[in-house]
Amino acid sequence: MSSTPQKRAARKAPAERAAEITQAARNLALERGLSTITLRNVAARIGVAPGLVAHYQPNVEALVAGTFTAIVAEEIEEVAGLLAGLPAPREQLGMLLDTLLDNARLDVTAIWVEAWTLGRRNEALAACVREQMDAWQAVLQGVVEAGIAAGEFETSDPASVAWQILGMIDGLNAQALVRWNGVSDRGTHLARAVEGMVGAARGSLLPRSPSRS
Repeated sequence: MSSTPQKRAARKAPAERAAEITQAARNLALERGLSTITLRNVAARIGVAPGLVAHYQPNVEALVAGTFTAIVAEEIEEVAGLLAGLPAPREQLGMLLDTLLDNARLDVTAIWVEAWTLGRRNEALAACVREQMDAWQAVLQGVVEAGIAAGEFETSDPASVAWQILGMIDGLNAQALVRWNGVSDRGTHLARAVEGMVGAARGSLLPRSPSRS
């Protein structure tokens, strides 16, 4: 009984193949979750043998960690760019809250939630999660400190406030993944809570776009 020979993958330059593997891992993470990043799944995605993927990425845990970092760092860079386009810290904080509750970003939220779980047994991933959480806190703290300097905010502990805001955003977004409606109009509730935390005028941080649900 004859069998059809498996088609050999086309040869590619090492840099091109490495980039292809990295992109395949990224696509898998966003479409199906970080836990689906395996040698077999990545190989199937690009049509090569698992051994070839292992040649470029011998440590799957490191590949998962690197994929997480690439995805979330890109979002941080994007949001930082949006902040830079606004003149006042009050506007920056309002936009930041509104943007991070945008349901269009739930794919990245899912990456975060899964990373917190997988990081319990993947120290490389856990280290990357901590690093990116620090980066987000630095963004928030910078906005709060700028608001204090401009006389728009009043708080004695901007680092703690940034940490609390980040935790609130993470919690609300995690709830949104399962479409829980325990708190309607999440954006308005969050804005009012943050106004009290930073000493901003009431209503100054309310969402500019339609309510997030």
